[in-house]
Amino acid sequence: MGGEGLTEMRARRDDASRLVAVLLGLLALLAGLGASAAAPPPGNAATAPRVLATTLATPVTPVIAEHVAEGIRRAHDGGYAAYVIELDTPGGLVTAMRDIVRDILGSDVPVIVYVSPAGARAGSAGAIISLASHVLVMAPGTTIGAATPVGPQGEKVSGKIVNDAAAQAGALANLRGRDAGFAEEAVRDGRSIAVEEALRLGVADGRATDLAGALRVADGREVTVAGDRTVTVATADATVDRQDLSLFRRVLQVLVDPDLTFLLLVLGALGLIYELATPGVGIAGSVGAVSLVIALFSLSVLPVAAVGVLLLLLAVGLFAAEAFAPGTAGFALGGAVVLVLSSFFLFDSSEGVSVDPAVAVPLAAVLFVGAVLAGRLVMRTRHLPSTTTGGDLLTGRTVRLAEADGATGRAFTEGTWWSVRSTGATLVPGGDVTVVGLDGLTLVVEPQASAPEPQTRASESPAPGSAEVLPSAPPVGAQPGAPLDDDAATVVEPRVVPDPAVAVDERVVPGPAVVDRPAGTQQPITTGTAWGTERKDSA
Repeated sequence: MGGEGLTEMRARRDDASRLVAVLLGLLALLAGLGASAAAPPPGNAATAPRVLATTLATPVTPVIAEHVAEGIRRAHDGGYAAYVIELDTPGGLVTAMRDIVRDILGSDVPVIVYVSPAGARAGSAGAIISLASHVLVMAPGTTIGAATPVGPQGEKVSGKIVNDAAAQAGALANLRGRDAGFAEEAVRDGRSIAVEEALRLGVADGRATDLAGALRVADGREVTVAGDRTVTVATADATVDRQDLSLFRRVLQVLVDPDLTFLLLVLGALGLIYELATPGVGIAGSVGAVSLVIALFSLSVLPVAAVGVLLLLLAVGLFAAEAFAPGTAGFALGGAVVLVLSSFFLFDSSEGVSVDPAVAVPLAAVLFVGAVLAGRLVMRTRHLPSTTTGGDLLTGRTVRLAEADGATGRAFTEGTWWSVRSTGATLVPGGDVTVVGLDGLTLVVEPQASAPEPQTRASESPAPGSAEVLPSAPPVGAQPGAPLDDDAATVVEPRVVPDPAVAVDERVVPGPAVVDRPAGTQQPITTGTAWGTERKDSA
């Protein structure tokens, strides 16, 4: 019994030990699972670095400079690990480039320039911006250099400008530990190198095929930011937030073109002048106003010279003078010459901004021809008969009556219908009258001497039994057309209109018709043959 009890006790103790071991194992497993659940996974947004990136595949302009400045401020305020510029540019304005370099040097956040995509370039102003960056990474097939300053049309600039740009490029290269010799050669000689040589010379810090690779190349590097602070770039596996150009800046970037701005200024000014001189439905004024507003947007970011603006206004004024005060085309010729001159002085050419003569000269020629033609048209219009309602413009004209009713009627002349009123004589439809005055919108007229006498209308026939005065019959033996004596010319006899109930036998008898007798003469004037009647009444 004793042995069996001891064995049983040992068996129970072993079971208890195994149970405790199992429980301890379960507790350890649960503790491990809890710890792993509490730890954030790699790349979690709570602890992983973030970078702000923008793409600049466009010439460097003041619009781009403002965009970069805004991005650097946003990266600083948002606690981003770096600000990344994906760059592909042929160059741009010197003023805009200097603004971007100034913002990079004053940034508290590391600025990484990634020349991409494959085949892209950081030329001219883009090369200087790349040299100023804290970290420079280039994609395969990309180039950097060719930073020689040139004029707007590619012409050489003064030696002072070249020396200043070379000194700045060398200073930036020394500041970032890059090859200062290449930096100066890129400015003085226009030297450009590919990514492989850039790596060999120490101009670029690395090569990457994509943005994630560029962030890995930059990760761990120590750079000096504003205030001479040294920071370590931590961008490996960083999340990327994008900063895109706003719609307003995209539109403004397209409009920031000196040639387009020049065209808009000229067209806008001419449109407003035309609208003020010939007010109408406002199309010219609206187009001119819109053109000027767009041009002012562009001028707000371009280096404008006051002399150029004054010359431009003078040119527009000369063109307007030719159009509205035409002469021998002298105003138009002066306007064309001054317009071309204004294109050279409108912008500060030392900043690499100017109007292309290939735009200014044809525009001046077109405006010259247009102003001359407009002036000739104005001159012809002034000599054309006017259709206004001024009495002195219609007085003396001969018009033909379309309608007449006694002393009033209507006539069509100068493209419109007029009411007509006679000075006293009866008007005849189809007759010619002479305008002697204007009363409001009514022409005051006199019938011409050759106008036919009015005929009695059927509706105005005398009533039966009434008397109608007719010339008396000619004397016996008188020939048609022969002159009458003084008494015969003036005697008239009443004619009784027969009653329709009484039969009348009438025969037409020819005789002379006396029309008029000149004042102060005794002999009447006969103009033709009148016709009297002989009448027999039968019961």
